[in-house]
Amino acid sequence: MATISLKASVDKKSNRVVFVESDELFVDILFSFLTMPMGTIIHLISNLSPTNGIGCMNNLYKSVENIDAMYFRTEACKDMLLHPHNAAAAYCKSLKLKIDDIDTSSFFCCESCHCTQSGYKLLSHYKNVYCGCGRPMSSNLNLACPAPSNSGSDERNRGVFVKGLAPFVVSDYFQVMPASISASIALLTKLGVMDTSNIEERIFDIGVTEVLELLQCSLVSRTPLTEVLLARKEVPELRNEDSLQRTSLMREISEHQSEINGETSVRLVVCKSKKVICCAEASKDFVDLLFSFLTIPLGYLMNEKHGGQSKGSIHHLYDSVIDLDAPKYLKSNDIKEILLNPKIAPGYGYKNQPLGVKEAVDNQQYYYDWNSSNIPLRTESKSPRGSTLPLLSMMDPKSPYKEGTEGDGFLLDPAMFTVSDDLVVTPISAVSELSLLEKLKIPFNDIYVCEVQVGREEASRLLAASFVSESALTDTFLRKMPKDALISDVLKE
Repeated sequence: MATISLKASVDKKSNRVVFVESDELFVDILFSFLTMPMGTIIHLISNLSPTNGIGCMNNLYKSVENIDAMYFRTEACKDMLLHPHNAAAAYCKSLKLKIDDIDTSSFFCCESCHCTQSGYKLLSHYKNVYCGCGRPMSSNLNLACPAPSNSGSDERNRGVFVKGLAPFVVSDYFQVMPASISASIALLTKLGVMDTSNIEERIFDIGVTEVLELLQCSLVSRTPLTEVLLARKEVPELRNEDSLQRTSLMREISEHQSEINGETSVRLVVCKSKKVICCAEASKDFVDLLFSFLTIPLGYLMNEKHGGQSKGSIHHLYDSVIDLDAPKYLKSNDIKEILLNPKIAPGYGYKNQPLGVKEAVDNQQYYYDWNSSNIPLRTESKSPRGSTLPLLSMMDPKSPYKEGTEGDGFLLDPAMFTVSDDLVVTPISAVSELSLLEKLKIPFNDIYVCEVQVGREEASRLLAASFVSESALTDTFLRKMPKDALISDVLKE
């Protein structure tokens, strides 16, 4: 089993990792965290024990698991949300330790080798999605996509995101810096370590399990390296580090004005005395937005927070990419954008998505040769044999037939859903809603209902709140409840 060796400086007195020293192999893996969709992260760390909650994201993931497939436009929709693809998968497959177990090289096409639609043969990542001809796409194809040109096996050209042979130091709280004596002293000083006799050098070999633990801890802990490498769970707070304040996070987001385009509405059931949102009644448009959070890469979420802190240490990793001298340390000019503002995978977007998150574009072209067992990868704008080979075209897995890349969302109309404050989503049920009010000990005369619009601003705040809060609806909407909202007492309806 592959491992990576880390040389660590440990403060013996406090039993804490001050920093680890590593080459590009470990830093590449840390930076890859920013490219991973939230659904993939929840899936990967779900088997770790104990599993720490990541805001409301775990509830969203469980909701997708528990909702019957009949509510989704296709069977593939549910799989897309539970196992979302990484738009940077071509880079991540070259990492020394492979932590993402989703196979993006497997494709399926119609079982009829002569089936084409308007000169195209449809292609899908998902088995048994229905082709435009009505047949299931069950024939397996393996398309060997080339690795990015900036990666290589040569010792002087190794590395995925950062250049090979560059030494780095990574602090306990995931700040990544080029290795230097000044960086080491700064980290020691920040922790209040003045006596160098307390510093001990240790070597740790880490594998996939430890990397997944680091991923989880980076989202919920301020000291992920100490927690994983030294198995110490209770660590004193960092000096000059502000504790998590959800209000400050939401203040950062709320500075951005809502946009009219892409708005949807949601009905909120609010407790007047407790000043909390009990639940929301929502159409599929609002739930599509919530479920789409699982497809969004971690780096995009950090970008949306506009500098706000997270509960753990991942914002330090994000800021490290911002501060890194890109021409000197990154493999190409595109890497910084891939890490700081990653896109969702092709086929995962949909029309009128309030966040407006962009899809990655696959510029490769594939041609289907039914006389060959291997599908040749072509980059020509024309078929290599004139017009005899049909171009393989990726279909929208959210539609039973080929549509544009940005089709409708994941769920079917006219389904309605109940969404709890902590983003547990269930098909709507009046009985269940009454049971919820009873569980919360809220009398009928203490609630009111209002309808709010969800545009770009609200979607951005909701995304941030779902990552750090266990009361995402209250933190998103109640703080900015419009004064002129049409409020009606439930008893009068």
